[in-house]
Amino acid sequence: MEKFIPNLKKTYKEKVAPELFSEFGYKSKMQIPGIEKVSVSVGVGEAIANKKLLDAAVKELEQITGQHVVKTKARKSIANFKVREGQEIGAVVTLRGDNMWFFLERLIGIALPRVKDFKGVKPNAFDGNGNYSLGITEQIIFPEIDYDKIERVSGLNVAIVTSAKTDEEGFALLKKLGMPFAK
Repeated sequence: MEKFIPNLKKTYKEKVAPELFSEFGYKSKMQIPGIEKVSVSVGVGEAIANKKLLDAAVKELEQITGQHVVKTKARKSIANFKVREGQEIGAVVTLRGDNMWFFLERLIGIALPRVKDFKGVKPNAFDGNGNYSLGITEQIIFPEIDYDKIERVSGLNVAIVTSAKTDEEGFALLKKLGMPFAK
């Protein structure tokens, strides 16, 4: 039985990697930047007062990513925000392998074009080492989310970690994979 390979991964191996190899003049195929992992997180500050909101956010994140989610706890107490150390205030999931490629495919091809008045993602959100961070204001852009069953509209943070050494290499990698950067 043949294993199904995500379309984006196939595109990367057949088209993007050779283009990057010739464009940047690498000496070895191991120098070609690739995507290592994608981290998707959500912060639920109101979970202090209402635990149901955190459970709903965890369920939605599991629907979006198709993987088990870990609840995150506050590292230290902050009196102004009424947060105590150890309270559960968010959720995170790290995607690797085929799950990562499937998620990126849905993010780039389906979810981002569904954003209202979408003009592209910011090209300057790189961290200096080729990794890209993206903030999504509404989780309802993903088709897996049923609009009638959500507790409240919340945002997501998506961090795409690449093996690129510079922002230019990371930008070229994501651009060739189809990330819709603003002009």
